[in-house]
Amino acid sequence: MGSTWRKVTRALGLNLCVKVPREMLHEDDGGSRSGGSAAGRRAAVAASSITSSPAGSMGASELRALMPTTSGGHRLSKSGSRSSKKCAICLGSMKAGDGHALFTAECSHKFHFHCITSNVNHGNYVCPLCKATWKEIPLQAPLALGHPHHGRARVNPVLEDGRMHVVRRLSRADSANRRRPPHFPCYFYGSEPSSFNDDEPLDLEAAAARDLCQGRPEMVEVEIHPEFSAVAQSDCLENFAVLMHLKAPHATMNQSPRSNLSAGCTVPQNVRAPVDLVTVLDVSGSMAGTKLALLKRALSFLIQNLGPSDRLSVVAFSSTARRLIPLCRMCDSGRQQALQAVNSLVSSGGTNIADGLRKGFKVIEERRERNPVCSILLLSDGQDTYTFSSSGSGARRSQPDYKVLVPSSIHSSTAVSVHSFGFGADHDSAAMHAIAEISGGTFSFIESEGVLQDAFAQCIGGILSVVVQEMRLGVECVHPGVRLAPINSGSYRNQLLNDGRTGFIYVGDLYADEERDFLISVNVPFAIEDIVLLKVACVYKDPVSKDTVRLPIKEVRIQRPQVVSSQTPSIEVDRERNRVQAAEAMSNARAAAERGFLSDAVSILEERRRILSESLAARASDGLCLALDAELREMQERMASRQRYEDSGRAYVLSGLSSHSWQRATARGDSTDGSSLLHSYQTPSMVEMLHRSQTLRHSPRRPAPPIQPNRSFPSRPRPR
Repeated sequence: MGSTWRKVTRALGLNLCVKVPREMLHEDDGGSRSGGSAAGRRAAVAASSITSSPAGSMGASELRALMPTTSGGHRLSKSGSRSSKKCAICLGSMKAGDGHALFTAECSHKFHFHCITSNVNHGNYVCPLCKATWKEIPLQAPLALGHPHHGRARVNPVLEDGRMHVVRRLSRADSANRRRPPHFPCYFYGSEPSSFNDDEPLDLEAAAARDLCQGRPEMVEVEIHPEFSAVAQSDCLENFAVLMHLKAPHATMNQSPRSNLSAGCTVPQNVRAPVDLVTVLDVSGSMAGTKLALLKRALSFLIQNLGPSDRLSVVAFSSTARRLIPLCRMCDSGRQQALQAVNSLVSSGGTNIADGLRKGFKVIEERRERNPVCSILLLSDGQDTYTFSSSGSGARRSQPDYKVLVPSSIHSSTAVSVHSFGFGADHDSAAMHAIAEISGGTFSFIESEGVLQDAFAQCIGGILSVVVQEMRLGVECVHPGVRLAPINSGSYRNQLLNDGRTGFIYVGDLYADEERDFLISVNVPFAIEDIVLLKVACVYKDPVSKDTVRLPIKEVRIQRPQVVSSQTPSIEVDRERNRVQAAEAMSNARAAAERGFLSDAVSILEERRRILSESLAARASDGLCLALDAELREMQERMASRQRYEDSGRAYVLSGLSSHSWQRATARGDSTDGSSLLHSYQTPSMVEMLHRSQTLRHSPRRPAPPIQPNRSFPSRPRPR
């Protein structure tokens, strides 16, 4: 049992110290206050001693299956040191005389009074640890002594620390509310404003400090690589490839002193654009137990890594959706409020993704003030059974219109992206991928529950490093005989004008050090002298200074000698062609698999691997080509059988397509594992945040090092 217990705690990233109080060891106690057997009481008390999990304590209902039974009041400790008493909600100390009022519940668990009253204000009338239903709940309100509570409930006022603390015994009406259908979590029944214009004001002082420390920002790098540097005068070529490579600047460091800022709030070390982030979280019945505990831990990590100028709102959904907290800044008080809301999450009911997204977009649309960067993180482990019903299964099922899951206002908006996370084997990967594609976000497949926090970390590592917004790349034909072929820009919107002589690619946001490659095809006419094929222009907005940046125009010039004896094609062009063709093969293989032709799908991928291995870049041992081959091979294995494809193959392929179409890193299966080769689109900020998450998971008692930009981090290899 000891070995099993060590494996469980190591898998969950916990360092447990469990102590059973002496008064709970008597088996003839006449029954537990929280209900259940003596073993159940010991499990509840043991759960109350867990203080090392970053997301707060896990409830006894979530740990009872994992908790070994102790006898005789022995302590089960991994570290051997005594665990100090901490509030299970905020993880703060509960030592006597520290200035905080304490509340002891009917089930004998103690909390800070201000923490538990906030929990109750969310409508949660059960113990966060043992899930016992309380008959008396703590309130904090400016009630006068003896003030009647509408004649329905008895109020016991307690004067403590100069404040009026009351404990109200639940009335019959309250008890009736608790007996609502079990598929509606109790916290869905508190008051919620009809309008979400109650977002916390922006940190103007921090914004002014960012303006003061702004120097001349680095600009986006633009490189242009024609397929060949020279074309014979007598040659007339079609589909001549020109590669345009973009690389975003590094994150700018802030050297300004922190003492000029308001108390409790500091400017982040990186001078970056602050973020408005909304998490839309599935808390349906299938999330009960370990899944919900890991979600809380991942959200705690996210909260602790947001800066004081960033704002966070939490929306939870099951059969219906509810906003738990408005957009509030992540200073000390905001973090505490967010952690309390996350700790109040309970799981039950169905899965209504559409309602969760509607509520999340409502938070975004109705905010009074706006941070420069805005994103939604959507997580679900199930399928939306409220918007459309299932019809058939496997290859015979009809394809629903997933656009109905996304509010109509977001279809035409480019300001808000939804990064979706499919959790486990039972989520609807097609729906989650479609939601991300419609909104301009990415879809990640979290196959292993233990890497949920890592997947969040990788994503927010990018979101918290946006250095470019509203980027537009323009291409204009210079020579009168040159025309642009249709542009293949993945999921990025493009436009051809003037009979194919002008084209635009709308790139949008770029993270620090992020790269983009676009392959454009043109025709090369006859010519007797060197010609300029194209002019390339790039314009974008700096999210911090709000300035519009226009890069110098670059020309694409090729030589026109009479004879070209021999020349080697551009390896940069060959590499990008390999990536585009590999993504096309993945899409074709997925289409064949959806029709039920798995053998054809495997053959498509095998043929692409063969062609890839014979390419110029692959023969030069290019890193991207090696990663593409590993990815294609993994997809083949996940299409080996219909069951394997349904369980994980579809989600793995869709997450890969999302990554390649946006040229942005996603979590794919176990792709956040350090041994994986699928790191083609990771940025230094993503890697640093991912390392921080993994360090915290493996060593929960050791603080993670502060995040610093890694200027020496190698970009995607670009052999010359």
